[in-house]
Amino acid sequence: MHIQVHGLPLEAERPDRVAATPVARAAGAADALELIDDPQEWSAFSRPWSGDAALIESSVVVAGMQCAACAQGLEAALRAVPGVLRADVSAGSGRASVVWSKDATRPSGWMRAIERAGYTVLPANDSAAHAIRQREGRQALWRWLVAGLCMMQVMMYAYPAYVAQPGDLSLEMERLLRWASWVLTLPVMLFSCAGFFQNAWRDMVNRRVGMDLPVALGLLITFAVSTAGTFEPQGIFGREVFFDSLTMFVFFLLTGRWLELRLRSRTAGALESALNRLPEAVQRRTQDGSFALVAARRLRPGDTIRVLPGQAFAADGCIVQGETSVDQSLLTGESRPLPLGQGDDVIAGSHNLVASVQVRVLRVGDDTRFAQIVALMRAAAVAKPRLALLADRLAKPFLTAVVVSAVLAAAFWWPSDPQRALMVAVAVLIVTCPCALSLATPAAMLAAAGSLARAGVLLRNIQALEAAARVDTVVFDKTGTLTSEALRVDLLATREGISGERAWAMATALAQHSLHPVSRALALAGASAAGPQRWTAQRAVEEVGQGVRSWAAPGQADAPAVALRLGSAQFCGVAGQDPDTGHIFLSDAHGWLATFSLAQAVRPDAVSTIAALRDSGLAVYMLSGDGAGASRAVAQAIGIDRFESGRTPAQKLQFLRELQSAGHRTAVVGDGLNDAPVLAGADVSFAFGPAVPLARAQADFIVAGGQLIRVAQTLMLARRTMTVVRQNLGWALAYNLACIPLALVGWIPAWMAGLGMATSSLVVVGNALRLSRGLALPGPA
Repeated sequence: MHIQVHGLPLEAERPDRVAATPVARAAGAADALELIDDPQEWSAFSRPWSGDAALIESSVVVAGMQCAACAQGLEAALRAVPGVLRADVSAGSGRASVVWSKDATRPSGWMRAIERAGYTVLPANDSAAHAIRQREGRQALWRWLVAGLCMMQVMMYAYPAYVAQPGDLSLEMERLLRWASWVLTLPVMLFSCAGFFQNAWRDMVNRRVGMDLPVALGLLITFAVSTAGTFEPQGIFGREVFFDSLTMFVFFLLTGRWLELRLRSRTAGALESALNRLPEAVQRRTQDGSFALVAARRLRPGDTIRVLPGQAFAADGCIVQGETSVDQSLLTGESRPLPLGQGDDVIAGSHNLVASVQVRVLRVGDDTRFAQIVALMRAAAVAKPRLALLADRLAKPFLTAVVVSAVLAAAFWWPSDPQRALMVAVAVLIVTCPCALSLATPAAMLAAAGSLARAGVLLRNIQALEAAARVDTVVFDKTGTLTSEALRVDLLATREGISGERAWAMATALAQHSLHPVSRALALAGASAAGPQRWTAQRAVEEVGQGVRSWAAPGQADAPAVALRLGSAQFCGVAGQDPDTGHIFLSDAHGWLATFSLAQAVRPDAVSTIAALRDSGLAVYMLSGDGAGASRAVAQAIGIDRFESGRTPAQKLQFLRELQSAGHRTAVVGDGLNDAPVLAGADVSFAFGPAVPLARAQADFIVAGGQLIRVAQTLMLARRTMTVVRQNLGWALAYNLACIPLALVGWIPAWMAGLGMATSSLVVVGNALRLSRGLALPGPA
């Protein structure tokens, strides 16, 4: 069915229609790729880079990569395109991030470079990526099944030769069994092994060495030697055949590849389910009050949309009609549906569960919280930690060394036994393939990143997992982090002649220009306490950690503006006040106007979080800009012995520098609003709370929900992740160091080499998969 939208079929407007360009072009649509050069189309998977409107960062899915060498070759091909400034490719996640200049190139230019390198490329928001993964999975399964069936038959025909006594098998019967084995090996070579040969040929054409090249060489050599033994038993290679070893090796290798593909698909599927969470079309209210279906990207702030049960919200907005329950688990980590009604805010990407609601659109596109989360997830999917970069650099020389070693081993054995020489070369080619080494780090990192994302912890920089594993000291901000954002503000006193409603109205006008939790609480309380009075602030300036100053005037026409200050006693010039009382002051040019009291409650899980960190061997500090009394009360309530009060942002940063100078690895947890300096200066930083502006937060981890325990769980997961990485690297190195000498002396047959290679990859991936079970409560170190 086609739905008309502004004179065009809705299907024609879908960005993912042009995303399937490789498939479309394979079907004969040679010019389909040019459609994606339309800025409206590339905006669906791209965004400005580093604030420069001329530079664009695009995220794409790349199908067909098998190893780190593939990613390295593709990065080199992309960087060779004029206008491409940067390219980051991850074989583990199958994704690439490309930064390019729109003045020098277009998406079709660098996408063609990817396809010339032999891969399929799709924009990262393309729903066809899931179909391609399914097709690859079905193809891998069929190849594995064919290899398994043929292997069993070949083993059946080879069995008599192993158990027969001299004279039991006639020459004709032996020859017949060998011919039957050769015939049954043909489907394995032509169908089951096609992927290895295609990838090896692609690497050779592009003058690079990939992991499938030594495998393909080993398969061809084994088949050639066995074919010669079948049809020319008196030749140089003798009469021995290895069809059983060949088919067994292919079966083991395909078993490992299929399971590895399944595990990768789970990681990619989890990421795609997040990236493709927004609907393609929405029902927007028209001028006559009816609703018409339009493309989601045509929404603008101020539009009203209708969201049915089971649909996702396409934009950030506010419910104007109806009540429902909303699933925000992806965005906040909160697994329970939230009951929302008229006046409540909804987040793009969350799901409507119960009833139809009407929503007024407030933010669309890159301005939504969902878009910022997606940007973080895309960046984490292609980022490479230090250990992974080292493995990538070693992959190409290691593969080259494998091929050279195989040639030298064959040359050594050739004079005495040509057949043995070739089979030793085959064992060396296969058993030393560094699949496990290249998977060791990215598999663990991606599994950990997936667990964090499902728990509502967004990873801005995957390198931070390495740093978080070394943290020994955690520093918390107090207000909005250890204390709940649901603060209570009361008016205590006003200057003579100033009514309570007037004081609330003046304070509210200034508080609305600050994102600090105290200001938000005051603005919320003042919205009702000010009554009919309304003041408007102009040219408001916030002094971080101190307060807000502005010119403000009442709502009446021609009313003169007055200079007001809202904040601490020192900031407002209120003499004789104890800064330790936890009060907020309002003043004008003549001095004190009003005093507000602030009541704070610690977060429900603050006590368990601090206890878990201390049980894990971590030192815990609290820094606060409040007075010693208010800070001491919170510290004692949650079990923190070491705290600093009355600290400005600069003094907090100085305290952090002192800890680092003493050799401590620090993690700082703040609300991301007034803690930017100390967050940026920490070894690892957490921006905490659902109100964190993601685009500006100077943090490595962003805890999107309201669960403080996620900080402790993240630090413990980082330790587990680096333990798994070290285990994987140790296993991969030990395996190669042990097997290379055995293969060189001819003690490892081809089938055992294939089994060892497949097993090593599965051990690495399976070990990494333990990290995807979710976040656990930390225990004693």
